[in-house]
Amino acid sequence: MQVKYSFFMIFLFCASSMFSQGLRIPQNTNWKSKIGRTFGATDIEVTWSAPGVKGREGKIWGTGVAPFGFTVLGFGSNVPSPWRAGADECTTISFSTDVFINGKLLEAGKYALFMDLQPDSTVLIFNKNIHEWGAYFYDESLDVLRVTTKQIKNNSNSVERLQYVFENQLEESVDCVLEWEYWKIPFTISAENKKNILSHIKNQMSGVLAFDPPSLQAAANWCLTNDVNFEQAFGWITMATDPTLGGIKTFGAASIMADLLQKLGKTKEAKETMDAALLEATALDLHQYGRRMLAQKKTKEAMEVFQMNFNKNKGAWPTPVGLMRGYNALADYKNALIYAKKSLELAPDEVNKNYLVSCVNLLEAGKPIN
Repeated sequence: MQVKYSFFMIFLFCASSMFSQGLRIPQNTNWKSKIGRTFGATDIEVTWSAPGVKGREGKIWGTGVAPFGFTVLGFGSNVPSPWRAGADECTTISFSTDVFINGKLLEAGKYALFMDLQPDSTVLIFNKNIHEWGAYFYDESLDVLRVTTKQIKNNSNSVERLQYVFENQLEESVDCVLEWEYWKIPFTISAENKKNILSHIKNQMSGVLAFDPPSLQAAANWCLTNDVNFEQAFGWITMATDPTLGGIKTFGAASIMADLLQKLGKTKEAKETMDAALLEATALDLHQYGRRMLAQKKTKEAMEVFQMNFNKNKGAWPTPVGLMRGYNALADYKNALIYAKKSLELAPDEVNKNYLVSCVNLLEAGKPIN
C-alpha cells in the first residue's frame, strides 16, 4: 500500500511540473499581426501584437501605455527600456537585403524594433534580440542601429488598433508607418535595388539556369537595359546563342549581343552582328528593338529603326505604331498624330484600338502619349 502511495505522489509531482507551465488558451486581446512588402529584390516583413485604444484617446502617448523615453518596467526587469512598438512579445522587422532606414545603412536580417518616444520625435531602435517579451529584458549592447524620425499628429480620425502600413512606394524605397490613435510614426526604407537585383541574378546564373538559353538571354538583357555588368552579360548572351546549348537564333538575342559589344567598345564587331541580324528581323522584331532604344533614350537611333521597319514592311502593322512613338519622343506631335491614325486603321484587336484611340485624343490635344 505504501508503494502504491509513493507512486501516486510521484505522479502528482510530475503532473504538477508539467501543468505549472500554464494552460495556453488563445486570446483575442491584442491581435497577432503581420504585414509584408516587396520592392525590387527586397522583402520586408513586420510582425507585432496590436493593442486597442479602448476609449483611451489622449491617454496613450507619454503614459504607461506608450511612455516617453526609457522606463524601468518592473516584473523582474530593472533596466531602463524603450517602448516595444506594439504589445506582448517584441515587435520584429526583417529585410532580405541590406537597406537604408532614413538614409542609414542596416544589414539584411531580422530585428526587434523598439522606439524611444519623445513628444515631437522618435528614435527607432533595431536590436538583435528578437525573442524577448516586449522590452522587459532590453539589452542596449545588442542595438544595431538607432535612427531618428518625426511623428505626425492629427486629431481627426483615431486608429483603434495599432497597425503598420506601407505607403509611398517607389522603385527603390517605401515608407513604413506605425499608426495608432492620433499618431503616425513613419520611416523610409530604401535599398540599392539595381545592386541587389544584379546579385540575385548572379546567384541564379551560378546554378542550373546557367544552362538555360532563355534565362541567359534574360539576364544579359537586364544588364544591358540597366547599364551594368557588361563583361559577364556578354558571356551570358554568348552562352545563350551557343549551338551546343541548343542556342537561341533570334533577332532579339543577336541585338542584345550587338549592343553589348558596343558597350564593350567593340564597334566593328557590334555593327557586323547587328547588320546580320537586321537581315533576318521581322516587323515585330524591329519594332521591339526600336522601343528598346527609346527606353535607352536613343531617340535618333530608334527613329532610324522605326523608319526602316516602316519602309521594309510597307507600312504593315505595327510599323506605324513605331513611328508614332518615335515622333512622340521627339515632341513632334503633329507627325505622331498622323501615324497614330494610320495605326488605328490597322489595329488587330480591341485592346490596341482602345489604346490608339486614347493616343489620338492626347495628340490632338497637343499632349504627349505615355
